[in-house]
Amino acid sequence: MANPLYDTLFGAHAGKTDPFLHLADGSELTYQAFLEMAARYAHTMTQIGLEVGDRVAAQIQKSPEALALYAACAQAGLVFLPLNTAYTVDELTYFIENSGAKLVVCDGSSEKTLAPVAKAQDARLETLNADGSGSLSEQAALMPPHFATVDRTVDDLAAFLYTSGTTGRSKGAMLTQGNLLSNAETLVREWRFTADDVLLHALPIFHTHGLFVATNVTLIAGGSMIFLPKFDIEQVIALLPRATTMMGVPTFYTRLLDDARFTKELTAHMRLFVSGSAPLLAETHVQFEGRTGHRILERYGMTETNMNTSNPYDGERRAGTVGFPLPGVELKITTPADGATLPDGEVGQIEVRGPNVFKGYWQMPEKTAAELRDDGFFITGDLGRIDADGYVHIVGRNKDLIISGGYNIYPKEIELVLDEQPGVLESAVVGVPHPDFGETVLGIVVPERGAQPDTEAMMEAVRQSLARFKHPRKLILVDELPRNTMGKVQKNILRDTYREMFTG
Repeated sequence: MANPLYDTLFGAHAGKTDPFLHLADGSELTYQAFLEMAARYAHTMTQIGLEVGDRVAAQIQKSPEALALYAACAQAGLVFLPLNTAYTVDELTYFIENSGAKLVVCDGSSEKTLAPVAKAQDARLETLNADGSGSLSEQAALMPPHFATVDRTVDDLAAFLYTSGTTGRSKGAMLTQGNLLSNAETLVREWRFTADDVLLHALPIFHTHGLFVATNVTLIAGGSMIFLPKFDIEQVIALLPRATTMMGVPTFYTRLLDDARFTKELTAHMRLFVSGSAPLLAETHVQFEGRTGHRILERYGMTETNMNTSNPYDGERRAGTVGFPLPGVELKITTPADGATLPDGEVGQIEVRGPNVFKGYWQMPEKTAAELRDDGFFITGDLGRIDADGYVHIVGRNKDLIISGGYNIYPKEIELVLDEQPGVLESAVVGVPHPDFGETVLGIVVPERGAQPDTEAMMEAVRQSLARFKHPRKLILVDELPRNTMGKVQKNILRDTYREMFTG
């Protein structure tokens, strides 16, 4: 037997002395050194008493050691559970209990607060700090640099990723070795990654974007990463000349555009910029291309599926779309009521099927049955349409649909009009309770720096473009929109903030 995930991502580089990670302090870590580090962690976890299939919950800062823990779990047949570093103790308690984690790895500063949580779960608690120190590393330093890889199959679980939980308890998406491998292999081909690529990696690694897209793609291609703890504009601009590719969230690109040092000359050697995790404004596309000559490649994925679609590497990267379904991925637009397939051009819920689609939600058979059909199609919860040329457009989340007076209203349609108005940086449209209509439309607008948008002129533009039932009841100007760590606008917070505006 073999271990497909470890063998393909990591084992294929055994003995390779080429750089794998270029670190912010100027040092480098070779593939061989990285694999030896991972092997030591694998030994440590098995000696602690972990067995194949056990879950390892890790809330730790981004570091080479944190990444090696992922590799060690793959090699030892353990299920890796990366957790957002912003989660509170109450949230972590749920994840640890729900997953049945046997090992909890945390930053040293969290050890005291998490000790009772781990004890209650009868889980081992170890520390791993951003600088690589901690009790786990101390034990690993005494271990051999080689570990006998545990046999696994493509159907075995490799990781849990918990959904963001904006509507009820977070769900643990079970991802198999095959899910992760198939998606990474497809992206390497579609985005033309090779061993010559150097990826500027400033994303967190507790999320599918930074861990299972950026990292796995680099590993399969045999390239290297400039591995930054976080997005720091000074570091990114200084190190960009050493990179060939970059993956980021929209805020990365808007911050770069705000800096005069970000020029065509600075990016002349770059091959590819990829954006995801949140929608990229069409204006950002235009500004980026005008400044650099590069057209950002936008794609669409989610926790349960990794990547589903991508704009083409060769061909038109169309702003406002997420491109076409990836090879091997089927995508259709359906009616929420009965799942019937809708014709191109009509808005409905997005369903996908393919080897990238997860196995189900951990210990939630009802949720799994509700969202994962018997024929393998996953109901994503996103609303979208397919245009005449086959490009997929994301309209919004199903839960963000506004039903006012019996009419269905898609926020994205209104946001596109608002975003085009003078002095507007971006907008978010939500539905809030209304005594007569059930819900009504509220527009929250962020002005461009130094601008004072005319809200009445904006309303007139909406009146000219959209039917009356879609008009916002009110427009509110704010300094910024609430976002999660991956840059997604948290509309649930906006709904909670303004829910009593018309009923209080």
